Amino acid sequence: MTNTLALILLGLALAIIAGLGAYAYTLWKEVQRRKGFREEELYRAHRNCLENLEIVASALAQDQVDITEGSWRCKVLLEILDETLTERPDFKAFDEVHRRTRHLHTHSARQALTPRDRIREDRERLAVEEEFREPVLKAAAAVMEFRRGWPGSLH
Repeated sequence: MTNTLALILLGLALAIIAGLGAYAYTLWKEVQRRKGFREEELYRAHRNCLENLEIVASALAQDQVDITEGSWRCKVLLEILDETLTERPDFKAFDEVHRRTRHLHTHSARQALTPRDRIREDRERLAVEEEFREPVLKAAAAVMEFRRGWPGSLH
């Protein structure tokens, strides 16, 4: 192999390496951009979820929403933020109301029930609401405190 051919091959190899390096750099930048976008999207989702959680907790505290419905909504919103939040003692009431009422019919399934079955389910729901009224209201107050401490209150 002549020196000229070796230099040409060396130049070609360096050009290929430089091209691959530039391509790798653009891919890395794209990954960083997407990562930033995902983090921003997660931040916005959490912020929206927290705002909704505060609205529902406030509505619960002001008797603008039923204990059952408010508990279900708070449970779902807390689980969106972090699945383990409903296991906290402060928020356990939401989970317990959900556990005790999840078998009850809603919407069109409720309309399909006979009047007797609807009344029976209403009595059952009202009994759960009466039993858990105070714990749910305390949990709603804890939600408001949790919201004020966000994101430090998450862990």
